[in-house]
Amino acid sequence: MENCCGLVTVKNEPVPLKSIAVEVSVQGHVATVSSTLQYENQEQSPLEAIFVFPLPGEAAVCRFSAKIGQTEVVAEVQEKQKAQEQYDDALSSGQQAFLLEESDESPDVFKLSVGSLPPGEKASVSLDYVTELAVQADDGLRLCLPAVLNPRYQPQGSDSGSGGSAQVSSVPAGSVPYSLSLSAHVSSPHPICRVESNCPLDPLNYLNTEKTQATVSLAAGHQFDRDVELLLYYQDTHQPTAIVEAAQASAKPGSLMGDPVVMLSLYPEFPKDVMSSMTSHGEFLFVVDRSGSMECPMHLGSGSQDRISSARETLLLLLKSLPMGCYFNIIGFGSSYESFFPKSVEYSQKTMDEALQKVKEMRADLGGTEILQPLKHIYSQPCLPDQPRQLFLFTDGEVENTKEVLDLVKTNAGSHRCFSFGIGEGASTALISGVAKQARGHAQFITGQDRMQPKVMQSLRFALQPAVVDISVRWNVPKEVSVTPLSPPIRVVFQGQRALLYAQLTGESSGDTEGSVTVKYSLAKQPVENQLSFSLKPAEDTGMTVHRLGARTLIQSLEVEEREQDGEKEGAKEKVIELSVQSGVSSAFTAFIAVHTGDGEALQGQLLHRHVPTPMLNLRGCSLTDCDFSSSVLERDMKLSELDDRADQLLCSASEFVVGTKSKCMSAKKKAEGSLASRVTGFFSKQLGFFSKQGAREVLECDEDCDEDFDSPAPTSKPVRDPLLQLISLQKASGSWVLEAALAEVLVKTEEEVSKPKPEQVDQEVWATVLALVWLYGFKMETQEEWQFLAMKAVSWIQAQKVASVSECVQAGNTLLGCQVQKDTLGL
Repeated sequence: MENCCGLVTVKNEPVPLKSIAVEVSVQGHVATVSSTLQYENQEQSPLEAIFVFPLPGEAAVCRFSAKIGQTEVVAEVQEKQKAQEQYDDALSSGQQAFLLEESDESPDVFKLSVGSLPPGEKASVSLDYVTELAVQADDGLRLCLPAVLNPRYQPQGSDSGSGGSAQVSSVPAGSVPYSLSLSAHVSSPHPICRVESNCPLDPLNYLNTEKTQATVSLAAGHQFDRDVELLLYYQDTHQPTAIVEAAQASAKPGSLMGDPVVMLSLYPEFPKDVMSSMTSHGEFLFVVDRSGSMECPMHLGSGSQDRISSARETLLLLLKSLPMGCYFNIIGFGSSYESFFPKSVEYSQKTMDEALQKVKEMRADLGGTEILQPLKHIYSQPCLPDQPRQLFLFTDGEVENTKEVLDLVKTNAGSHRCFSFGIGEGASTALISGVAKQARGHAQFITGQDRMQPKVMQSLRFALQPAVVDISVRWNVPKEVSVTPLSPPIRVVFQGQRALLYAQLTGESSGDTEGSVTVKYSLAKQPVENQLSFSLKPAEDTGMTVHRLGARTLIQSLEVEEREQDGEKEGAKEKVIELSVQSGVSSAFTAFIAVHTGDGEALQGQLLHRHVPTPMLNLRGCSLTDCDFSSSVLERDMKLSELDDRADQLLCSASEFVVGTKSKCMSAKKKAEGSLASRVTGFFSKQLGFFSKQGAREVLECDEDCDEDFDSPAPTSKPVRDPLLQLISLQKASGSWVLEAALAEVLVKTEEEVSKPKPEQVDQEVWATVLALVWLYGFKMETQEEWQFLAMKAVSWIQAQKVASVSECVQAGNTLLGCQVQKDTLGL
């Protein structure tokens, strides 16, 4: 079938990328990742390939090399403009050149220009980066290799209409013509319990009897069609550590690479009595992505819930779990934004019911993903007295102005905390992790088979519970040694959160071989102090992982400072370039450049420009093989207003094809907020590309709801069938339940069977609430993290009623429901 808008399919065009091999070296909480990409030019002409790919937001690229034939060229870091000019000069003179640079819009997207490959020639590109591993809710450490922005390429000089921009060509997941192999070596001061993944693994292989070193690999034959995630679990993970890495032998003493660097890891475990205390104050703002892609399934495979439905269920849990006395609002965003209330309202039965009704009606109908304006709106609203602002951000994509968003959040960090959630395989790590870090919050990623609800409720626990504050760090070293912090001060640490601090150690002590660091903080108004010792003469370490992560941390701080200066003052940019070149760590102002001069002869033939296809999540399970949703990651060709015009044109073309009349087209346009129309508009806006009429037909033909007439009303939300969600939906804002038929249905009883065992002196509402608690603890303990807060509200409500016969109620409830739940278990 003819390609539309320059889509390069597997059948019609050969793909130069053949395989990706990844080696991971994990040291406790940090890792070095080495990737090798194998290319082969099967064209009849020289080929220029562009590889646009994402890295973790906290990653630091530290090595880049290219091998053409038997010749290997190792890249060096240069100022970005200088590197780009050298790359262009090399190409124009017929030399092979390789260029790696950070995207101007987002620090977790890199553009790799592989350069010109002669016909039939093979090339391999090797890339090393270091990264901190994110801590998960269950104390696991997460390493993720993003796949959504896989290698891309396109014919240069062809009639694709791209205008030369680096576009994304997409093929169905499972059809990607290259493979991934991955092996990991794990080393930790503490024993390794297990390693898990969302992809099949070979068995874990321990290398010593202490189980502090092990290797693991992906099972053979893996296709790079999803994010690859490794979860590492250690014993004694809450013990603080201080690791010192020796200086680079070839570097000048006094420079960052020429001095030892210490990494301090803080992962405090909070006492249970502290964690049981909850605040009843706060302004809770739930900012939810309502772009068209939120209609996509949570994960690949049949029966997967779509993302917007999962978000609705999550909002139900959140609204039922909020404490009385707080304030809240819900803001949906896409190309525009909408608030449930003009300003935050006090949490009550009335406002909760009103919000829940709006949640039921919430659709993925707001087009693309534009988060800057809703954030500006939120920050323009004054904070409420004695109500700390807590912002919960949900999104499944990325924005092109990530750095601008992060700067805005950082500017307003003193007025709020932000808890962020990346939904699905395409969420930007720089955006999700960055907003949480800048606003002293916590980031969560929901991928694969993950459920959104438990991760969100864990973050709500962070928002409601006390945090570690008033943190101070004092370094104790001999007078000949000075300590220069590379990390910004730690302001807050939540339960389940880890903080890493880096510092440069300059000078040598003739006598003492050890130093120490004293960390003090306050938790629930109680002072805590820890002291750790570390060696001032560490063993030689050629990996330089800690140094490079320290350099990356300092570079990030300087980049923010430079953007804040907005060119008015000199200094920050120059410091970043100097530090980047010295450490070999990439930055926004530098790039890696490698040129292979070869025999100096100009390459023969027209130079082609190809995009390597990337797997793409389909809409409602529909294969989009024959239509093009091409996009530019590094260049935006149209303004949002132009996108809206194109979306209108698309909707007209699509509906004209289906119904054959212009009147139906206009009806479809008017119902742009409907399920199908919004999905088309949202997907189009998010991909920022060209949408052909053939592409529109493909979407319409495969849409599950396309049998519906365009004039029919937008589908209403289906009744909640999960008994747990049914029970939760029945709870009052105060925390109580009412004795009614709907409650009896959840308990699988008749109204008479539920009412009859009630102790005579007990109020019906108290009896209903006890029954709900007994049912939760008797049948739903595996999901306790999702309902723990609404259960705590119920207990508090019962205690406020001063019921004398609670034990009798619990015993009667156990008898009725066939449970054996103890009163103490309920918290009564």
